[in-house]
Amino acid sequence: MPKQTIPAREPHWPFLLALAAVSGLEYALPDQLSLGPRWLLGIVLLFLIALAMAAHAKGSEKVAFAIGIVINSIVTAALFTSLALLVKSLPAHRIDPVQLLLAAGSLWISNVLVFATWYWRLDAGGPHLRIQQQSHEVGAFLFPQMMLNPDSAIKLDSWHPNFIDYLFLAFNTSTALSPTDTQVLTRWAKTLMMMQSLLSLGIIVLLAARAVNIM
Repeated sequence: MPKQTIPAREPHWPFLLALAAVSGLEYALPDQLSLGPRWLLGIVLLFLIALAMAAHAKGSEKVAFAIGIVINSIVTAALFTSLALLVKSLPAHRIDPVQLLLAAGSLWISNVLVFATWYWRLDAGGPHLRIQQQSHEVGAFLFPQMMLNPDSAIKLDSWHPNFIDYLFLAFNTSTALSPTDTQVLTRWAKTLMMMQSLLSLGIIVLLAARAVNIM
């Protein structure tokens, strides 16, 4: 049985959809949980994405990578800011319980998406460098596909993780508070996963439980 192959270029549309979702989730948050207009994050992200795409089209991959880091940093700062404002507002009971539950759910989803973009952006030098390799053998994460026997019929000739693989990893980290089928190998990845688990735990246990108690 011939082995399967993958496309020569990784699709970026799942990453763009994730950023659009993070921007859209801003509208589910109460006004007091945002430092500026709700539309501001979306406009800034749209401008930076256009710059990154232009740099990529010109072959300036280092510039595109740097812009990507800026994009990730902005959405991460927005997530931490909203969470901090939400925690600060709890003692004052200024947020309706239903709004509080909605905000907690929105922040939890954003947490998954934001850290998925970090894993996708940083692992093995980023998507552009990963796809240049014949096959993904070395990185911050040990995916199950990397551990398959070379003679296995289900092992791809040239396998590379794409955004969905990192989204699955981030989802498991926020639900199980630990990786499931993927091992973490580097310290920077372990640090990010600890941060993600801590945020998820705070959102689920502290904020959601607080809203239920108020109701």
